[in-house]
Amino acid sequence: MARPIRYLLLAVITLGLLGILGAGALFLISGGQPVDFVQKTLIRLSLSSRQADLNRAVSTDTTPLRFTVNPGDTPPIIAQNLVAQNLITDARLFVDYVRLYDIDRQLEAGTYFLNRAQTIPEIANALTDSRNSQFAFRILEGWRLEEVAAAIDDNPYFPFTSNDFLAVVGPGAPVAATFAQQVDLPPGASLEGFMYPDTYQLPAEVTPAWLRDFLTDTFLERVGPQIPIDAKAQGLTLYEVVTLASIIEREAIHADEQPLIASVYRNRLRDGMRLEADPTVQYPIGRAGNWWPRITADHYSSVVSPYNTYLNDGLPPGPIASPGISAIQAAVYPATSDFYYFRADCRSDGYHDFARTFEEHVENGC
Repeated sequence: MARPIRYLLLAVITLGLLGILGAGALFLISGGQPVDFVQKTLIRLSLSSRQADLNRAVSTDTTPLRFTVNPGDTPPIIAQNLVAQNLITDARLFVDYVRLYDIDRQLEAGTYFLNRAQTIPEIANALTDSRNSQFAFRILEGWRLEEVAAAIDDNPYFPFTSNDFLAVVGPGAPVAATFAQQVDLPPGASLEGFMYPDTYQLPAEVTPAWLRDFLTDTFLERVGPQIPIDAKAQGLTLYEVVTLASIIEREAIHADEQPLIASVYRNRLRDGMRLEADPTVQYPIGRAGNWWPRITADHYSSVVSPYNTYLNDGLPPGPIASPGISAIQAAVYPATSDFYYFRADCRSDGYHDFARTFEEHVENGC
């Protein structure tokens, strides 16, 4: 009887030792995390048969969709939100994937731009760095406020509409007192002319007010401190400079011609002549879809507006578009000339012919 008991005890001890050795080996193999190792092994086995599902996108639609990971969101919550936006179809598969590759520890709160043509691995890795969630936005020289606003509606990355933007930059919108003072902005005036044209990388969380302030700050940065000083010495406010520069921007196709066009307008202003600038006639009659309509000589007298410089002396009430820095510089530092007229040349190359007298101007006609 004693011998069977002894064998039983020996077997128990042997199994115990084997268990201890096995546990020790598992501990070593798992890097001190046996539970995690076992769980990942099971997940790996499960995913081994689902590679096709991992690499299959919901669709081929690459339209960007705004997706937000809130602070404290767990992988299951993120997965359910992805399913809700039809970015993935299997929440469990997403959770298993990020768990297996330790991406679950790297998922970062923020706003992202995802699309339904991305696979689960692509989406998972995208959600690890919200700093990449920027998008390009371009404002062209010579655009008026409505054109900037239309570009917002045409850009799928913006979280707001053109009307939201116009509400913070249009007439009567609140403007920072410091900016208004720096540019001599009249009370109640819009920010026409101050949406500095350039190509920008904007954050996903952009708001209308943030964009307004960013663009006006960029304007001040690009203009710098010297131009306002030199303009003041010439008896011009910065607002008047931008007003004149906006006309120069709309008239000139080639930047190298801007200083000469500026000289014509500065000569006219100096001598009390009307500017007679076509863009100031286009501006008040422009409409959605055709903000800069083709005009004829009849419009010079028929367009009754304070902006029409064929009917009104001096500069128009304000800018008509956003000028680039070269047009602003031309307004303050025009070429020296005795020209008072210019018109498009007959070579269709975008340049102009300049004249000292009206008779010469007429002779330059095609």
